[in-house]
Amino acid sequence: MKSYDLVIIGSGPAGTSAATSYVESGGTGRVLLVSADRLPPYQRPPLTKDVLAGRSDVEATPIEGIPLPDQVKVRLGTTVSSIDLTAHSIRAGDEAIAFERLIVAVGAQPIPFPDTDADAEVLVLRSFDDAERLVASAQRARSAVVIGSGFIGCEAAASLAIRGVDTTLVTPEQAPQIDRLGEFAASRIHEWLTGLGVELRTGVQVTKVAAPSTVHLDDGHTLSVDLVLAAVGVTPGGDQFADSGLQLHEGRIVADDHLQVAPDVWAAGDVARAHHAIAARPIPVEHWGDALAMGELAGRNAASDDDDQQQWRDVPGFWSTIGDHTLKYAAWGDGHERVEVVESAGAYTVWYADAEDTVVGVLTYNNDDDYERGQIAIEAAESLDQVRAGAVPATDEQESPRDADG
Repeated sequence: MKSYDLVIIGSGPAGTSAATSYVESGGTGRVLLVSADRLPPYQRPPLTKDVLAGRSDVEATPIEGIPLPDQVKVRLGTTVSSIDLTAHSIRAGDEAIAFERLIVAVGAQPIPFPDTDADAEVLVLRSFDDAERLVASAQRARSAVVIGSGFIGCEAAASLAIRGVDTTLVTPEQAPQIDRLGEFAASRIHEWLTGLGVELRTGVQVTKVAAPSTVHLDDGHTLSVDLVLAAVGVTPGGDQFADSGLQLHEGRIVADDHLQVAPDVWAAGDVARAHHAIAARPIPVEHWGDALAMGELAGRNAASDDDDQQQWRDVPGFWSTIGDHTLKYAAWGDGHERVEVVESAGAYTVWYADAEDTVVGVLTYNNDDDYERGQIAIEAAESLDQVRAGAVPATDEQESPRDADG
């Protein structure tokens, strides 16, 4: 049986940053990164934006800023089917591989639209292979329906419209992202999408997609189009290890505030349900920058002694580019009770607070100072009054690897 000092399962942002961080933090020995993906680690955020919009070539772009060290061996196209915590081994393809330490970073998979005829084609967008299929379909399409108004749905709808496809976005929300971001931000996203020519069907559900690509709505209308894209969420990949003895919660691997899930085992990225040191509760995340940050921490902890384990303290968040408009968002993700909007020429900031007026989130457009200020305010549990006063408290803020949208 082959043996490695560190095995990492998954080649997305969490797995890749974990490998680099492990080596940069002094981790020694043989490192194996094993992935079901057929391609070396690549950027996913551009797939919904410039690639789908036709502004850049359909190619897998390496993850910027975190090249894999030479001591990391990469095995692609290989599915890990099981983890044996007692034997300290995994089953990769038809081979058993032993590990001293393990990081699980398998990410998540898009949820296929459930009510679909067998002969109907409903696309999803997560991987490069998904993007190739979607772009090939978009090149032939004159019309499209995007199901879902999360950021993937909004970004994809905008990009299809930029490409020249007559695009309709269908969502049960009364406005795109209103449930998460509130009325003000939702109205701006609505304006951006309609400004690109996207038709919005809000407050309606898709009941079925019939062959070949006819979308049935619960208000009685049907939309016959050339392309259907489902952007209705993701399923974390932890359930594939249900028999391993790892604790799972809704498909995510339960981890402590060091991202540790068992002795010598850590989890990072979408597959982790880790306890946040500052929020003092478990927080699931589903975004590129969060996965980079968690992977970096998991790699550093895997390279460290038990007494030197560091806590997960980064405030979760993401960037999203809808057409030519970029939003930056940071929040605990538990919702909010109050919203305060501050507008200036060509920019705005939305502050989110709980019932006690404590800042729990911030959304900015063309206002990087407020975005950075907001992360500090969230971490320090400042009040809206403190934010208005403009004082910046001293913090132990760590540099975050979030330098790209997603």
